[in-house]
Amino acid sequence: MSRPDLNLLVTLEVLLAEGSVARAAQRLRLSPSAMSRALARLRETTGDPLLVRAGRGLVPTPRAIELRERVSQVVQDGEGVLRPAGKVDLPHLVRTFTLRTSEGLVENFGPALIARVSREAPGVRLHFVQKPDKASTALREGIVDLETGVVGATTSPELRAQALFRDRIIGVVRKGHPLSQGKMTSSRYASGRHIGVARQGLDKGPIDEALEPFGQAREIVVIVGGFSTALALARGSDLIASVPERHTGNLRAGLHSFSLPVPTKEFTVSLLWHPRLDSDPAHRWLRDHVRQVCTATKSG
Repeated sequence: MSRPDLNLLVTLEVLLAEGSVARAAQRLRLSPSAMSRALARLRETTGDPLLVRAGRGLVPTPRAIELRERVSQVVQDGEGVLRPAGKVDLPHLVRTFTLRTSEGLVENFGPALIARVSREAPGVRLHFVQKPDKASTALREGIVDLETGVVGATTSPELRAQALFRDRIIGVVRKGHPLSQGKMTSSRYASGRHIGVARQGLDKGPIDEALEPFGQAREIVVIVGGFSTALALARGSDLIASVPERHTGNLRAGLHSFSLPVPTKEFTVSLLWHPRLDSDPAHRWLRDHVRQVCTATKSG
């Protein structure tokens, strides 16, 4: 039995990613006819049409959908094998790294990270972008180099992850707020006016579930999209913010923080990246600095 042409794996990855013979040909710098012939060979090799006509476009078959991520991983692993590791020349490195994370984490850990990076590699620029969801598409497509988050059921299994720190939710009010004095109880906490933090406008979460056995429920009077916004509101009002402790250490200066009077689970904030960058020396250098900064910065 003859061995299959492994070059077809690269062609298949691009075809499945683009969903178009013309665009795939352009990306691989081939003629459309050459790409059509390659698709014909792939169909013969796999025994499946892979891409079929639907109106003016092409849609993948179930077999193609099944192969998409496997082929992508094989190609990326092959590129990693052939890529020389090399030692990065940090003083002369010119590169922009895009990090997808929350505003609060940037405000809390960003200054120390920028200082470290600028000192060793002045030609490196950090581009922080917001994280509106947990989808891994941006990492897979190379739009984002790194992101932070809690690894969960929706996290793509293909991603690499490294734990940064453990965190927990705490309550925060302005100095002089009634809750800054006396023993904190579930009834005192629940009876206040609360700020909800939710990316998608949901006003229920683990805190509300933890209050239910005590027969308590929060009155959420405003919902915001991030923890830094919640803290800004708490600073200038009698509203109560419930935020991650480590995540918001520097942002809580001048505010009164307290442990929640109900049990809630701690969680681990991790650094996430796509495996194709696992062995990249510059990327590995940046990952190390992010980890070191998050380990060194205290919760405040």
